[in-house]
Amino acid sequence: MLDDIERILFHEQTLLSRLDELAREITASYRGQELTVVAVLNGSLIFAADLLRRIPLPLRLDCLRVASYHGGTESTGTVTFHQLTMPDVRGRHVLLLDDILDSGRTLHAICARLRGENPASIRVCVLLRKAKSRAAELDADFVGFEIGDEFVIGYGLDYAEHYRNLPFVGVLRREVFETPLPG
Repeated sequence: MLDDIERILFHEQTLLSRLDELAREITASYRGQELTVVAVLNGSLIFAADLLRRIPLPLRLDCLRVASYHGGTESTGTVTFHQLTMPDVRGRHVLLLDDILDSGRTLHAICARLRGENPASIRVCVLLRKAKSRAAELDADFVGFEIGDEFVIGYGLDYAEHYRNLPFVGVLRREVFETPLPG
């Protein structure tokens, strides 16, 4: 598995240090309010767990399972929601957590659905934001790291459901994702 990594962008300690800073920013922004966090599964699971333990505010946690990559390295343009109902966010201050802001399609679709539930506010927090033009107009309010337009894995990010458990964020070697998957 480690042989598939071209290079490491952010080591575990760098990630955790940045989460300390992000947590301070989020805590300051929501001080005096109850927060409802909606984490996008599966990619944000590790990021959300580590970040939320650093936020000393009353909060509720819910999750959405949404997909737009469908096993590839780029968004297919189709965002699939894997549950029938949305979290109860009516009148709540919502912080949407995701692993990466890439094309913007997934987060744009989620925000549109959540707005239909009449929250008090919606803000977006991502671990990574790719420096590229987006297919959907959306930006993040809180960003862990800016990265180039590379295919990254680790710390929750995957390729074909592999590599999520790596404790760092790294760039996947091009040969790995250019070789057809078995089956």
